[in-house]
Amino acid sequence: MPSLNDLMEDFLEHLEIDKNRSQKTVANYEHYLSKFLSWSKIVHPNQITEELVHKFRVYLSHFTDDQGRCISTKTQNYYIIALRGFLRYLSRKNIPSLAAEKIDLAKNKEHTVDFLEKEEVEELLAAVHGNSLIKLRDRAILELLFSSGLRVSELIGLNRDQLNLEKKEFSVIGKGSKARIVFISQRAKNALENYLQKRTDINPALFVRIVKYPEQHDYLRLTARSIQRIIKKYAIQAGIVKKVTPHVLRHSFATQLLQNGADIRSVQALLGHSSINTTQIYTHVTNQKLKEIYQKFHEKKISPDDNRQK
Repeated sequence: MPSLNDLMEDFLEHLEIDKNRSQKTVANYEHYLSKFLSWSKIVHPNQITEELVHKFRVYLSHFTDDQGRCISTKTQNYYIIALRGFLRYLSRKNIPSLAAEKIDLAKNKEHTVDFLEKEEVEELLAAVHGNSLIKLRDRAILELLFSSGLRVSELIGLNRDQLNLEKKEFSVIGKGSKARIVFISQRAKNALENYLQKRTDINPALFVRIVKYPEQHDYLRLTARSIQRIIKKYAIQAGIVKKVTPHVLRHSFATQLLQNGADIRSVQALLGHSSINTTQIYTHVTNQKLKEIYQKFHEKKISPDDNRQK
């Protein structure tokens, strides 16, 4: 029988080739499974038992990093998710081991999302004023993030020729190499046009670092960290006390869609979530809507006719 290390390598190849998982996902699975194997010191798949997995979870719950911090329940679950995936693979290969269904994930605390109210979004956008190339670029970044719900990784990977500003839509490759159509608002279209009209370089990247002497330097594609710094700068200028990140703008996009009547399945498609469970974090919005409908119906003022009937 092949060793666990050999089987793990086969499983990682299966994720990459057959399941078309990203390199980052495969690397994460390798990290989680290697941790389990190095801790357990077992060599055969039939040595994986419920008791062993339980002891591993106890180990994870007490594990601390170099700064003495315990890893979160969410991170602990990543290890178990990877292990369950590996066990399912072994089962499909008819290799005796523990059934994946016997391992449950730990319950996370209720997850809430941070988002900006409509007024805060307007304050953030208003903080970007001016007609310099940098200001036009930054305005286009904010408008595009809020109107499209793009992930920051998707944003920084965009090239100019991907955009169809006339139709106000374009295609993007998201997580898991899944393609989806992204729509943008008229305001985002205007901001992008103003920015691109002022670009004089030939770099294909949509968002680039602006240098003082472009003839002496190549424009470089902005990084995720650069986008985070840009958003943070304007959030401070706008006087927004919340922590504002690219993902907060993505949350704001989804929240406002739901507040304006979009159904959860449509929001799932627009965000590029592979599972509806991921989109369910926005139920705080739909729940609030339901509460407002309930109050409007049940807490309306009693008419004089109603009083006479009592």
